[in-house]
Amino acid sequence: MHPEHRVEDLLRRSAPRVLAALVRHYGNFEAAEDAVQEALLAAATQWPRDGTPDSPLGWLIRVASRRITDELRSEAARRRREAAVATRAVPDELLAPAADAEDLRGSDDTLTLLVLCCHPSLSPPSQIALTLRAVGGLTTAEIARAFLVPEATMAQRISRAKQRIRAAGGRFHPPPEDERAERFRAVLHVLYLIFNEGYTATAGPDVHRADLAAEGIRLTRTVARTLPDDGEVAGLLALMLLTDARRPARTRPDGGLIPLAEQDRSRWHRAYLDEGIALITRTLARAPIGPYQVQAAIAAVHAEADRAEQTDWRQILGLYRLLEHLAPNPMVTLNHAVAAAMAGGPQAGLALLEPLDADERLSRHHRLHAVRAHLLEMAGDHDGARTRYLTAARLTTSLPEQRYLQERAARLIPDGE
Repeated sequence: MHPEHRVEDLLRRSAPRVLAALVRHYGNFEAAEDAVQEALLAAATQWPRDGTPDSPLGWLIRVASRRITDELRSEAARRRREAAVATRAVPDELLAPAADAEDLRGSDDTLTLLVLCCHPSLSPPSQIALTLRAVGGLTTAEIARAFLVPEATMAQRISRAKQRIRAAGGRFHPPPEDERAERFRAVLHVLYLIFNEGYTATAGPDVHRADLAAEGIRLTRTVARTLPDDGEVAGLLALMLLTDARRPARTRPDGGLIPLAEQDRSRWHRAYLDEGIALITRTLARAPIGPYQVQAAIAAVHAEADRAEQTDWRQILGLYRLLEHLAPNPMVTLNHAVAAAMAGGPQAGLALLEPLDADERLSRHHRLHAVRAHLLEMAGDHDGARTRYLTAARLTTSLPEQRYLQERAARLIPDGE
């Protein structure tokens, strides 16, 4: 790896630990983030020239702590001048000396920072944006590009998220025991959304955004190291690995989408497959079962088939029935319908789709129409399938998916038309 790339990777991995340490010590999210960004900029300038320090984390914490202390002291002086009050009227934390790097780097507070970024007062889009900014180390411009919005819009979203956390009384400490399970579920859901947006982009010209998928995996590994006995954390990591393993085979040279059944499985990422299968196998044997583990088990069944026709669809069907019991939602029903069709014929799948037409969460979603089109094609109703493919193509905002659905519809045009 090129030295500059090594420095960039080291800074990205270190940033959340530095930020978490400063927020824990000073309690000021925005000031801490500004200080960390200045420290990262200084490191990016100095380290390639002068060499990486023996303790990169300590160096970053020391520089960032000095920056935030200078800023807080400047703010304290301004307040004294404006209010013309005695020095002791200034909050003690504003006069605190710069924290010692050794005091701050003793523990990895990344999980606590993740919990703070996923505060229940925030909407999921704001949770995602703040997580990528504060914990992922992505710049506001990078996040804006990933979600196809102007940088100014994303900056406002992140700023409002910080303000809302502060207004809601969010503090940098682990959640109370009675809130722990719910808050950690929110963290896993945000990481799941980040990965999914990376693996299958909901809009734009690309099938996937590899940087977002990689960030989702990296952050989930961080949580897994902190919570090694949590079955759902392990299940989510296994699901990400087994899913992302397919990415090299998902697109044609022209960027077109290749569906799972038509992929060259020899191109799947073998190391990710092996790690994911081993991880979910161990987890299912020792932990209470949860939705992420079931989804990972489904992905493992796909991974264990050398060819699409060898897929054990009856096992997958049973797992989807279990998943619907554990976490019922229309997208699970949609995937359950596909498994039912593959295991028992298209009519079995079409019957499961009927209730979804009345579900407002999915009735206008392109995937419902795409799945129904696929099952109608399996059943020999080519006219009905073609209509549904074209409807799905109109509804999707992903250009590769749109092209794929239009191609499927075009295949069903009778000769001579």
